[in-house]
Amino acid sequence: MSQFIVHLVEDEENLSQVLKAYLEKEGWYVKTFDNGDAAVQAIEEKPHLWILDIMLPGTDGYQVLKAIKEHGDTPVIFISARDQDLDRVLGLEMGSDDYLAKPFLPQELIIRAKKLLSRVYGTGQNEQRKIELNDYLIDPIGRTVVDKHGPADPVDLTTKEMDLILLLTGKVGKAFSREEIIEHVWGENYYGSERAVDDVVRRVRKKMPRVHLETLYGYGYRVLSS
Repeated sequence: MSQFIVHLVEDEENLSQVLKAYLEKEGWYVKTFDNGDAAVQAIEEKPHLWILDIMLPGTDGYQVLKAIKEHGDTPVIFISARDQDLDRVLGLEMGSDDYLAKPFLPQELIIRAKKLLSRVYGTGQNEQRKIELNDYLIDPIGRTVVDKHGPADPVDLTTKEMDLILLLTGKVGKAFSREEIIEHVWGENYYGSERAVDDVVRRVRKKMPRVHLETLYGYGYRVLSS
């Protein structure tokens, strides 16, 4: 099973918990929101799928959908208990990818979500590109790292820490100089100290202690498979 990241926006607490449980049974990481304002703040986290209720306190579902589509083309499933035909038409016009009218069976949502994820990302595509190293599951597409021996939530990595991990684990065993790491992680226009590399490496080692991140003194770093 591919560990897709799903953001569920639903203000009915009981329904939210039920849907979250069903989605997590598929092996997906699910983050829930009970209002539109909080959902908008999380758009930059770029999940693989949004499941979005229309009637929300604060910012409503239509406004959240508009904000999501302004930041990219992440697929969205709209759910609503209001006028079905009107919500379906408006939602599709604004860019939603699917629509479910309440009440619905959780199994139906799972089927719709699977079909949508398969169509957008390709069957098995996400899983094929994952890297498994020392019981860490690294997802380059979703930019997440999950510790098989830790909590369900991904390891809390900053952008630079994630970039470093993707660079080093993308070519296990290859040595990267500090200059190469800076060029890949910070960009060729970076003019700061190379010590920034050492600082990021130190933080990654603390957050992912089982990864064998080797120091090549006077040169740089590499990740080894064991």
